[in-house]
Amino acid sequence: MIGTGKIKQYANVLDKPLGKGKQEVSLSAFAFLFSELVQYNQTQVDNISELETRLEDAGYAVGARVLELLCHRDKGNRRETRLLGILSFVHSTVWKVLFGKVADSLEKGTEHEDEYMISEKELLVNRFISIPKDMGTFHCGAFVAGIVKGVLENAGFPAVVTAHFVPVEGQQRPRTTILIKFAEKVLRREARLG
Repeated sequence: MIGTGKIKQYANVLDKPLGKGKQEVSLSAFAFLFSELVQYNQTQVDNISELETRLEDAGYAVGARVLELLCHRDKGNRRETRLLGILSFVHSTVWKVLFGKVADSLEKGTEHEDEYMISEKELLVNRFISIPKDMGTFHCGAFVAGIVKGVLENAGFPAVVTAHFVPVEGQQRPRTTILIKFAEKVLRREARLG
């Protein structure tokens, strides 16, 4: 007989294993939805700073949910308690789930002890967005910065997270750097644990 094998039933969508099933979203569907998100928020604000804040807030909600989902499915409801552990989790696990690959680099800031940077050569949210000249400083990476902030703050690592363009010699497009500046209490806690 065909189909006589048992199919495991899950009581809750959170119980379904993360590695099962098709996880990809159509790139064109994502590009369209993200474009609509940007355009809608653009009509609700007066300046670029407010637009980036709204995108960051939308990303924050995504980050909080991604953390809950990944901790529940992959870690048995355990969360990272160390600074390098949570940074590695964001750089690899979260990035891979959201963007299909590990981020290009994770670096510690050279000027400040509390700064870390996640760099991406071509951030997905910037790939299909063209920025008009009158919005020259606008950065769609604010959405991804919000995701990172949502993950970090909900894991107990409060930080200021911002997105920046960094020019790369010999390339037409600049890379995106997500700058993470941790709160002083995170550094004090890390020193106590260390």
